[in-house]
Amino acid sequence: MFINAIASYLPEQIITNAYFEELNGLTDDWIIERTGIRERRKASAEENTHTMAIQAVDKLTANLPYDLSGIDLIVGATYTPHDCIFTLAHAVQHHINVGEIPVVTISSACSSLLNAVEIVQGYFALNKATKALIIASEHNTAYNNEDDTKAGHLWGDGAVALSISKERTSEADWEIKDVLTGGAANVGKASVSVTLKPLDRGIIMPFGKDVFINACTYMPKASLQVLERNGLTISDIKYIAPHQANLRISKNVAGTLGVSEDVMLSNIQYLGNTGCAGCAITLDENKGKFEKGDKIIVTVFGGGYSYGAMLVEI
Repeated sequence: MFINAIASYLPEQIITNAYFEELNGLTDDWIIERTGIRERRKASAEENTHTMAIQAVDKLTANLPYDLSGIDLIVGATYTPHDCIFTLAHAVQHHINVGEIPVVTISSACSSLLNAVEIVQGYFALNKATKALIIASEHNTAYNNEDDTKAGHLWGDGAVALSISKERTSEADWEIKDVLTGGAANVGKASVSVTLKPLDRGIIMPFGKDVFINACTYMPKASLQVLERNGLTISDIKYIAPHQANLRISKNVAGTLGVSEDVMLSNIQYLGNTGCAGCAITLDENKGKFEKGDKIIVTVFGGGYSYGAMLVEI
């Protein structure tokens, strides 16, 4: 599989830590020390999960080496749906006006992007598709409870779009060498540590320590599994794009893997936790410094607990 193009969209509104200090007394230093977050983006009243995804797709089109009419599979990834029936993927299909193709939206917390990649992999393997569009979009602030002093300050909004083909379309394509995902809902406090109940209180994280411990366990574990089954070691990896949940998690993962923190691509400092879109947004942000032959690990962990890793070669 090959990534032909990638593009992201971020809302214009910036929410700094000063907002939360005024709201509930959480100081800038307190938030930065525990999360690394200084500011985050918030969608406007006119924006939602669908509109942000469509903005990302429109930006993607400019760099796509083929026409959108060639897309024969659309997979959306989100845990913050704008509509649970007219889903994210269907909204994008309506926008690009390509009909009678498989269209599905997946939700597996912050690992949804890599689950979407695996869905594409399956369609390709069964010869049911050849060119796919993946969109990850999170409207966290639509669900967030800002008064929650444990997690209300963590969340940001954003979207990313990736075109993926079964065969190489140009020399500029990035190759997806391998992807794996898994679930660890049987460990720790997976069933209650992070929840989003729209009819209750939105996103809450009452057991952040348990999330931290398991994220720091499963992200490096999945990364090493992908490396091992491809005959590689961590020294072969140029960059790691971790799930953007907490800067302390990224630093811990770097330590476990024995790599410099400079290897870890990060945007949580200025975007907050953008859910399943975050690691792909940082790929888009850093694509200008990638060089041919660079190998990149994308590693994710989400509530539930979901996890995964993907090996990409530029």
